Amino acid sequence: MTSLSWDQVCARRLDRHRLSAPTSAAGLAPEADTVAAVVSTMCGAHAQVASAAELSVGLRVPGATRALVRQALWMDRALVKSRGPRGTVHLLAAADLPMWTGALSALPVASHEQSLLTPGQTEQVLAALADALAEAELTTDELTEQVVARTGPWAGERVMDAFQDKWPRWISAMTAATRGGVICFGPNRGRSTTHTSPTRWLPGFAPMDGTPALAELVRRYLYAYGPATPAQFARWLSAPATWAATLFESLDLAPVTVEGTRAWVAAGDTDFPDDRPSGVRLLPYFDAYTVGCHPRDLLFPGAAADRALARGQAGNYPVLLVDGTVAGVWHQRRSGRRIHVTVEPLRTLGASRLRALEEQVERVGQVLEGTASLTIGPVQVGPHA
Repeated sequence: MTSLSWDQVCARRLDRHRLSAPTSAAGLAPEADTVAAVVSTMCGAHAQVASAAELSVGLRVPGATRALVRQALWMDRALVKSRGPRGTVHLLAAADLPMWTGALSALPVASHEQSLLTPGQTEQVLAALADALAEAELTTDELTEQVVARTGPWAGERVMDAFQDKWPRWISAMTAATRGGVICFGPNRGRSTTHTSPTRWLPGFAPMDGTPALAELVRRYLYAYGPATPAQFARWLSAPATWAATLFESLDLAPVTVEGTRAWVAAGDTDFPDDRPSGVRLLPYFDAYTVGCHPRDLLFPGAAADRALARGQAGNYPVLLVDGTVAGVWHQRRSGRRIHVTVEPLRTLGASRLRALEEQVERVGQVLEGTASLTIGPVQVGPHA
């Protein structure tokens, strides 16, 4: 069995996440296909906060700006905004949507997802959504009107708990609709979110069959985040650990050890670099690297676990990455085109790393189409501020 060091694992992940290459490329004009390829390799970019997704992707594509990410999404439709791992909003490569919907549809269904609708009612809602969104971009309120008109008043009953409000009954079918490829996000209309049909992004779209889709998703996940255990995959996907263990057993995977702990990679993908991980990076909220990589105690060593995790959850703080591991937190505050970046390192940075950090701050400004300045000091804001 191949025995790996944390440095080897870190170096491979950095390379595959496009975090080991130079961050700037003067005169380079990347294309939407390049953006989509990077998002595909990441297994999606968390997009609950749009600006964080734009920065997460832009920092991995030399020469890219947030405008290019938006173009890839809304104009070229090389990306699609939908719900991916953990049911959270993600940017996904449009070409990967058949795999994603096939795999997500094959996940075990939680009991709470079935409590407000009968199977027959769910099918009615899915049919109504498909019909209403075939050639339209509708807000939630508009979609409620369309679904009720096609099904009945029961679909609009406000019975679903939603923070301090109630949502219409039909929204409890949203998970099934997203997983099944019936619905995705459209461009915002002012401050209102819209929904549309994935077939408008990917003509001829149809979900893959569940079994091959899950196998492909595991392979993609292990390519970007491996070596990993079934429990880590289950956590990334928000699926039962026992189900994930059975899935791993059914696939052609190779066991390795990382610092003495057993984990898995895809069969035939067992090459790891001998070089040490290197580089300084600033990663935004819920960046795929920090959310998906494990073990947490190696990725967030020592003081980083207390400072950069929120009750053990990664992603709530933007992080400073030094040589592949978390070494601080940071925060940005924008005023017009000026972006004020405060970085709180958890250890002393030498002159070369300070220069690399300044370059990263400059690159953050380029991606966000502003001018960024750096302050070294304590970050005063809380998680997800």
